[in-house]
Amino acid sequence: MAAPKPATVNINHSIRAHEVRVVADDGEQLGILTLREALEAAEARQLDLVEVSPTAQPPVCRIMDYGKFKYQQSKKQQESRKKQVQVQVKEVKIRPKTDDHDLDFKVKHVRRFLEEGNKAKVTLVFRGREITHQDIGRAVIERFASELADVGVVEVQPRVDGRQLFMIIAPKPKKV
Repeated sequence: MAAPKPATVNINHSIRAHEVRVVADDGEQLGILTLREALEAAEARQLDLVEVSPTAQPPVCRIMDYGKFKYQQSKKQQESRKKQVQVQVKEVKIRPKTDDHDLDFKVKHVRRFLEEGNKAKVTLVFRGREITHQDIGRAVIERFASELADVGVVEVQPRVDGRQLFMIIAPKPKKV
């Protein structure tokens, strides 16, 4: 997925409106001015004239240091990305004839995934004629879900997809 294009902002001489509503750098309303007067006011303060609301009638422009503004915006975006949590879906594959000890081992793995905050996809693969005994597979996958009920909730109920039976388990929401 490509990153969204940043919205283009008109600055100084790239503003196309004849009249603009101007807000000074300290928040003071300077009123509706011609573009030339607004540019002169910005140059007098040694700042840029930035169009903040191009769809308004007349467009609203603010006198500000555009370079500083862009820098602050990028810092805000970095902070918000830092706080985001990427949830991964980890997959564990089992078979209908998987032994109890091996199942317990896989349950431990999924428990660890859930405690780390990730989701887990449990896939039960049928081979050959095993597909005729889907009830055995469902029992195995239901057992898996019941053993993880204390740390996770079943997000996607067990579903058959071709020769696979799968379910997705998500971590239980933390109580505040």
